[in-house]
Amino acid sequence: MDTKQYRYTGKDFKIKQAPTFVADSSDELKSIKKRVKKNLKHIREAQKKMYARRHYSVLVVFQAMDAAGKDSMIAHIFSGVNPVGFKVANFKQPTSQELRHDYLWRINRELPLRGDIGVFNRSYYEDVLVSRVHPEIILNSNLPGIHSLKDVDDHFFENRYQDIREYEKYLTRNGYIVLKFFLHVSKDEQKRRFLARIDRQEKNWKFSAADIRERQYWDQYQAAYEKAIDATATKENPWYVIPADDKWYSRLIVSDIITKRIEKLPLSYPELTDQQAIELKTARQRLLDEK
Repeated sequence: MDTKQYRYTGKDFKIKQAPTFVADSSDELKSIKKRVKKNLKHIREAQKKMYARRHYSVLVVFQAMDAAGKDSMIAHIFSGVNPVGFKVANFKQPTSQELRHDYLWRINRELPLRGDIGVFNRSYYEDVLVSRVHPEIILNSNLPGIHSLKDVDDHFFENRYQDIREYEKYLTRNGYIVLKFFLHVSKDEQKRRFLARIDRQEKNWKFSAADIRERQYWDQYQAAYEKAIDATATKENPWYVIPADDKWYSRLIVSDIITKRIEKLPLSYPELTDQQAIELKTARQRLLDEK
């Protein structure tokens, strides 16, 4: 699969030009599921080598509007991955303790260990998305120079975009592979999924009145995503904007991208030293000699 069309590395990203559905896909669901399963096998095998070597970490960032399929994406893409080397963090409204620190403080605490795969179900990008749509949130952060809403201006967010670019550059230098996915769902498809959550009893638990309230800010969120992606997509740490109206096809695209990126890493199991090989041989013989 050619995933270059979903990759953004620089300026001039236009969210209205990014598709939410792959209209020309002729793949049958059975074929798509088979290809996803093959990718998941590659991811599981790569994770074993990463964990054994402890040189690299993979950080997968998922951002999306409500009901775009982040949770089910994570559940499917990382099914079967060894939980010992896997971690998911979900970032919601900052606590009072978190507000007393810089906004990346809580992020650093949840970074995966070297050799692990970590997933951010929402991330530090919330601080240039939700806070851009609802700038009053920033007033609770006790930041110097921020006294009223007029202080939370374009310049404020440009500084945060710069923070994020530098932060991701820092992570990359320290062995983190940062993969950023925006699951791009249409407003009509979000409506259909919200109705399913209301009409189907087994999905009622997923519904929140807050989802409907935030839907009223659809255009503002689209503009915030456009600005954030445009300002933070780089050649080294690009954004992948994934058509998310079809959940299985979006899983195929995401699993393809993760698989191909991990396969570029120089992964292998550690080689034994001569001394370790001797110790291994000795240990084997002792086991065989046991009565």
